[in-house]
Amino acid sequence: MHLNSLHPAPGSKTKSKRLGRGIGSGKGKTCGRGHKGQKARAGGYHKVGFEGGQMPLQRRIPKSGFCSRQSLVREEIYLSDLNRLEADSIDLSTLIEAGIVRASTKDVKIIGSGELTRAVTIKGISVSAGAKRAIEEAKGKVEA
Repeated sequence: MHLNSLHPAPGSKTKSKRLGRGIGSGKGKTCGRGHKGQKARAGGYHKVGFEGGQMPLQRRIPKSGFCSRQSLVREEIYLSDLNRLEADSIDLSTLIEAGIVRASTKDVKIIGSGELTRAVTIKGISVSAGAKRAIEEAKGKVEA
């Protein structure tokens, strides 16, 4: 291979259309822009959604609501939910199998609401301060 043998790929270089060079060229007179109007003029264009000065659709319609993307993978459960489980060691997979949290859940936090009636070991689940106290009072453990 030599520098003098390099060529651009076929079809990658095309000649630009010569506009306004007579009727025979096929792009004379109006040069493919039609007759008059904003699109026929130099620099004549507007932003997306512009409706000629009328209040645009995205501003006419009322806005409402917000759905956090984190809420799709995060859940909170109560201490009382742990009583429904038969396992002594509780982690994320145990909660998913028992149907307490959705299968798409990646992060769970135990909130200190309700009562825990038995000793359980919590593994790899975040726990609020009040819930941790309640678990330890029930002779349970919280492991990181």
